[in-house]
Amino acid sequence: MHKKNSFWFFIPLFSMIFFSCNRTTDSARFQKVLPLPDSVQLAYQKMETIGFIHFTVNTFTDKEWGYGDEKPELFNPKKLDADQWVQIAKAGGLKELILTAKHHDGFCLWPSAYTEHSIKNSPYKNGEGDIVQEFVDACHKHGIKAGLYLSPWDRNHKDYGKPEYISYYRNQLTELLTNYGKISEIWFDGANGGDGFYGGANENRTINRKTYYDWDSTFALVKKLQPGIMIFSDAGPDVHWIGNENGHAGESFWSSINRSELTIGGSSQDYLNTGDPNGKDWVVGQCDVSIRPGWFYHKKEDSAVKSPQELIDIYYKSVGRNAVLLINLPPNQNGLVHPNDSASLIALKKILDESYSVNLAENAETNASNFFNLDTLYKAGNILDHDMESFWAATTDTASIIVTLDSATGFNRIMLQEPIHFGQRISKFDITAEVDGKWTPLYEGTTIGYKRLVRIPECKTEKIRIRITESRYVPAISFFGIYKSSRNEQL
Repeated sequence: MHKKNSFWFFIPLFSMIFFSCNRTTDSARFQKVLPLPDSVQLAYQKMETIGFIHFTVNTFTDKEWGYGDEKPELFNPKKLDADQWVQIAKAGGLKELILTAKHHDGFCLWPSAYTEHSIKNSPYKNGEGDIVQEFVDACHKHGIKAGLYLSPWDRNHKDYGKPEYISYYRNQLTELLTNYGKISEIWFDGANGGDGFYGGANENRTINRKTYYDWDSTFALVKKLQPGIMIFSDAGPDVHWIGNENGHAGESFWSSINRSELTIGGSSQDYLNTGDPNGKDWVVGQCDVSIRPGWFYHKKEDSAVKSPQELIDIYYKSVGRNAVLLINLPPNQNGLVHPNDSASLIALKKILDESYSVNLAENAETNASNFFNLDTLYKAGNILDHDMESFWAATTDTASIIVTLDSATGFNRIMLQEPIHFGQRISKFDITAEVDGKWTPLYEGTTIGYKRLVRIPECKTEKIRIRITESRYVPAISFFGIYKSSRNEQL
């Protein structure tokens, strides 16, 4: 009887100890910091470079913005080959393409049931063509994600500016997101309202950008029709414009931002360009740029295609600053991407492949000033693998890691990454190298995020120190690499 009572006495005691230990373990785990990207946003950021295809009647009128009165008969790309677009994009390293299904002029590249201003009234394939279908099929065939652009502004439609147009717009969205299989991204432009044809009215129409489109309802429709789709606009919700069309994110760039402060077509470009360390929403930044001066093809620009060097510089100021790069490739009047455009894009990929083929720090030793709770799960050596899930985490807001190489090694490129599935934290860091027994500055930066790429004059050393000097919360790094590029770019 006495033993039985003792047994039952110790059961709650053991339970208290067991659950107390579990609580201690939970509290010791490295904490995520809000906001966080969802799994689709993480996968999206990992694509790094994607593409645009700007193509419509503007290609045949030599305009950038059509007025809306262009005749469908003008549109007749006799050699159009969507496979060529996609194969060039893939050879250039792009993981997704977005087609302008309808630009501001209102001309539709698919036979929409809701307007006569479409490809069905053009000579292309005797009115039986559907370029959206050809495009999506080519993307899926070659393993490229397909996205679509549907301009909210329509300079052709008679009801633009009236409530009836919103129904028209959502009907077209429903067509595009129902009839063409998997669509990975939908792109909403910020250009809204102004002068136009408007069914023959030839007048200026303005709208309230905050209320006219009832964007929340439109976004809900998009997500219902295509769960998992990424929505791009000035205001997200998944991807946001970077605030310029030069392809440049801010030198400091946060993926966190306050969507409540954003309006499609009316957001602060400076705010979009930097993000917000105190933002409550995670919205991936996207840097859009055309490979030519214009977004649509113009023969006079054949000699003005951005060089591989210019594209490389844009890459470092977009992907290298925690954003996604969107490069536009406009087909010509035959419906083909010009050889100058394809050559420059493919050269970009070759340069990147050569520059980042070998991580010279892969077999180095690491020593951190501290690591989280002395748990080897967060040890410094994790920064040398390529697994985003493993990382070094510090115990204090400021910390450092020394990377010791096997021997003195020359390098001129540096890559840093944060484990952004735990949030973006670092706001200031520097990198130094031990040269002649002294720590010599190589680079001083601010944000890292998904990726920070650094170009420096060549340095030869055995020891490199990464020092985090400011962080929103205790810092973490998932990857560090050094590389030797043969490129002698102007830094």
